[in-house]
Amino acid sequence: MVRLFILSVVILTLVAVGRPVAAQSPGPADDGVERSSGPDDFYCGERKLGQWFYCAKPRPKEQAAQPSPPQQSAVERMSAITRQLDELKARAILDPTEENVIAYVRFQREQLDRASTFSDTWQRALWQNPDLDYTLQRPVSTVGKRAWLDNRKADRDAVLTNLGQRYGLFYFFAQSCGACELFSPILRSVADSHRMAVMAVSMDGGPSRDFPNYVVDAGQRARMGIPGNETPALVLFDTATKRTIPVGYGILSADEIMDRIFALTNTKVGSDY
Repeated sequence: MVRLFILSVVILTLVAVGRPVAAQSPGPADDGVERSSGPDDFYCGERKLGQWFYCAKPRPKEQAAQPSPPQQSAVERMSAITRQLDELKARAILDPTEENVIAYVRFQREQLDRASTFSDTWQRALWQNPDLDYTLQRPVSTVGKRAWLDNRKADRDAVLTNLGQRYGLFYFFAQSCGACELFSPILRSVADSHRMAVMAVSMDGGPSRDFPNYVVDAGQRARMGIPGNETPALVLFDTATKRTIPVGYGILSADEIMDRIFALTNTKVGSDY
């Protein structure tokens, strides 16, 4: 009996000695916070198997801020509309299905509506901003245009009447020039009605019925810098500045002669347009 007891004690002792020490499982600490054991040195240190064996928790990738697409300029938008309209038109012509034709007509109508809106806005802006309205300077209506022309003619005639005190005309003609035969009496009537002196210069030595006191060209035209030998040619001469101003070539009407002389001597460039 004693032997059996001793044998039992020996067996229990051997079992206790041969059993491996169990790893302490993580549990709650004294402060109530659950803590986990560190990474395995074999897998994470020696083998370096990385995050697949939970050696290190992967950091979430930061989302890169997507750059906003650059906005198109107004010119680029207009070019895109034009290209799309051309594409739809070509598609409708080459493949004239009902769907293609409707797509082209619909898009074209959208652009026509846009143009109408622009035109309407333009007109309203001119009504409310008189400094932008060109028709106040140069009327286009029948009544306004007639009144403007009458006032312009009165101002022109008043200026031309006194213009002869400073300006004279050089008239280059030729006896063999058929256009000169038609233009000479027209120029004569303008010169007489506005008391302007005319120096007639014959380019071929021939006479003129309307300007009997002519002279033959002896280099006057070249010295004035008047190009070519075209006749008839009318040149205005400023006696104050000694400057020559070509008025025109070929046959001109009386109104054209007076309008050009008035514009060249009494209006600024761009004021009439």
